[in-house]
Amino acid sequence: MLRLAIGAIGASFVITQYHTSLMFGPRCVGTANATTAGWGNMGGGAAQIAMPLLFAVIVGFGVSEYWSWRLAMIVPGVAMILLSVAYFLFTKDTPQGNLADLRKAGIQVTGGKSKGSLAEAASDRRVWMLALVYAVSFGLEITIHNVAALHFIDHYEMSVTGAGIVVGAFGLLAIFARTLGGWLSDRAYLRTGLRGRTVVLAVSLLLQGFFLMTFSQMGSIAMAVAMLVLFGLFVHTTCGATYAIIPFINQRSIGSVAGIVGAGGNLGAVLFGFLFKGGIAWTSAFLLMGILVTVVAALSWHIRFSPQAEAQAWELRQKDEERPADATPALPSAA
Repeated sequence: MLRLAIGAIGASFVITQYHTSLMFGPRCVGTANATTAGWGNMGGGAAQIAMPLLFAVIVGFGVSEYWSWRLAMIVPGVAMILLSVAYFLFTKDTPQGNLADLRKAGIQVTGGKSKGSLAEAASDRRVWMLALVYAVSFGLEITIHNVAALHFIDHYEMSVTGAGIVVGAFGLLAIFARTLGGWLSDRAYLRTGLRGRTVVLAVSLLLQGFFLMTFSQMGSIAMAVAMLVLFGLFVHTTCGATYAIIPFINQRSIGSVAGIVGAGGNLGAVLFGFLFKGGIAWTSAFLLMGILVTVVAALSWHIRFSPQAEAQAWELRQKDEERPADATPALPSAA
């Protein structure tokens, strides 16, 4: 039951993506979504460093190891409770205000709850394509976190400390690389419309696959580290570019779309994990994953938007450029 509750906490990622999709206009929503998601990943990496240190501090006060790790868990628990209270008290549901107040005033809000939103999202093939993209980007990211250190230790005879530093550098790329993917998507959107976002996603995914395949064939530690960092850069930008597209798929079902795509990432991590338990060489596993990423990159070119959606995107860009700085941003609808 506690594990189920912890999983529900993870669903805050979807709530965040829904919230930032509503609160930011089309000129910068990709950067906003990518940043909030990327810093979520960074928080996971920070916890991996901070929690053992906190555990060591408690042990240093003479507390047994049995109780030290349990006491250490109180700290993030209290932090989440405090942040949940702050989030409830100091944020608004939409740029126009809180939904309850708006409904009492008889104001209809785009992006609010609509009947059948999950079914509507699930019936759009683009949602499942993005879920596949996220499976081979975020899913791969999780897999690399799980196996990269062991690969450097076993295949390159690197020390445990050195391998930890390399994998840590891979994770720290989330500080800026996801934001970079969202920012590039926003810039492409301003130049060429919604199609530009798809192009950024496909190119980033293609480069991710290329550097992963190259990493699998490296014979020296230095080149392997370089290729892993380049792969990490593009796996993060791909994740950011994926969630930069989500607000434009279906405004009525942003939460459902974000949830399905996010689940694709977790499923991808589970499936990729089997490659490293099937008896094949890990270098071959990395190569196969790189080939799969490249195939998905080719398929991602087929994420399309209707001419009406492109026309609306152009109109929203024009309105967004003309609106006052403190005005409510224009929002896209179903595309």
